[in-house]
Amino acid sequence: MPDTPGTDTVEPSESIRPSRRHVLAALGATSILPSLVLERPRAWADTPLRLGDQKGGARSLIEAAGMTGNGALPVQWSLFAGAPMLIQALAANAVDAGVIGDAPLVFAQAGDVPVKAIAGIQTDGTTTAIVVAKNSPLRSVRDLKGKRVATLRAQTGHYLTLAALRAAGMKDDDVAFVFIPPVSAKLALQTGAVDAWATWGPYISDAKIADGAREIVNGGKLMSGLSYVVATEAALRDRRESLAGYLRRFHAAHRWMLTHQDIYAEVWGRDVGLPLPVARDVVRGLAGTVVPLSPDIIAKQQQVSDFMTETRMVPRRLDTAGIVDSSFTFQP
Repeated sequence: MPDTPGTDTVEPSESIRPSRRHVLAALGATSILPSLVLERPRAWADTPLRLGDQKGGARSLIEAAGMTGNGALPVQWSLFAGAPMLIQALAANAVDAGVIGDAPLVFAQAGDVPVKAIAGIQTDGTTTAIVVAKNSPLRSVRDLKGKRVATLRAQTGHYLTLAALRAAGMKDDDVAFVFIPPVSAKLALQTGAVDAWATWGPYISDAKIADGAREIVNGGKLMSGLSYVVATEAALRDRRESLAGYLRRFHAAHRWMLTHQDIYAEVWGRDVGLPLPVARDVVRGLAGTVVPLSPDIIAKQQQVSDFMTETRMVPRRLDTAGIVDSSFTFQP
C-alpha cells in the first residue's frame, strides 16, 4: 500500500505508541468515481459495494483486465491518499472494503478498528526499499549508522528500515528518522537534507529511473510481501455474498496481470501519471497472487505484528487471528 502523504513537519525519531486517535488520523479527501460493475447473481443487492482504493489500485487493474460489464454487481469507488485515510473511512463505515498493507493492518488492529482481512495479496516484497542518491558514498545498511533516513511513520519504509538495521546487527536508534511525506522526502534526498529514503513502489521506481538513485536494500528477504483485502464487520454481516463475488473478480484480475504486465503498465502509468518506464518497473513489483488466509499466511502476519510490538510501533502484542476471516475462497 502506498505511503501516505502528511504534513511537511520534520519530526525527530521517537517510539510510536498509537492510540485509536492516532490510528484514525484525519480522513483524507475522497472522490467518488463512477460505478464499476462486476457480474452479479440475482441474489446480490442493487446497493453498490463501497470500495476504497488509491490511484493505480484495484479499479485500474480490473478495468485493464477488461473485467467490467453491464448487468453486474454495482461498485462505488472512493479514492484515498493512503492506508491511514482508508482505515479512517472503514472505521467510520464510509466504505465496505479496501486494500491495505501488512503493517497498516496491525496498526488498524491496535486501534480497534472493526475490520477483518478476508484475502491476502502475496508479492515478493521488493517494492519497498531504501535508496540513496546516485553519488552517495553509502553502499550498505551499516553505512547508515548516524545518518538521516526519510520515511513515513509506521508505514512500510519505516518497518523496512528497522528490519534492515536489526538484520545488520544494529540498533533501532542507529539512524535518525525524518518523518516527512514522499514529495518532501524526494526533494530532501536530492538536496542532501537526508542521506537515504525508505519508501515503496512508485516512489522507489521514480527515484531510481528518473534520478539515478541507488537501492541499498529492499524488502525481499525482510518483509512479508503481503497486503490484504479488508472488510468492515458490517459488510461481512450484510454484504458477504457481494464481497465473495468481488474477491473472485479481484483474484482473476491478478491472474491476468501476471501474463499481461506490459498492458497493465500502460494503464497504470496513465492512471497515476508516471512515465511508462517507471510504470513497468512498478508493475513488475506489484505482480502477485490473491490468496486465501491460510494458516501460513496468518503466521506470516503474526510475525509482522510481533516485530511491530518489539520495535514499539504498536504498544502491545496482538493476536492476528482476531482480525482475519479465513472463510473466503476464490473459485469461479
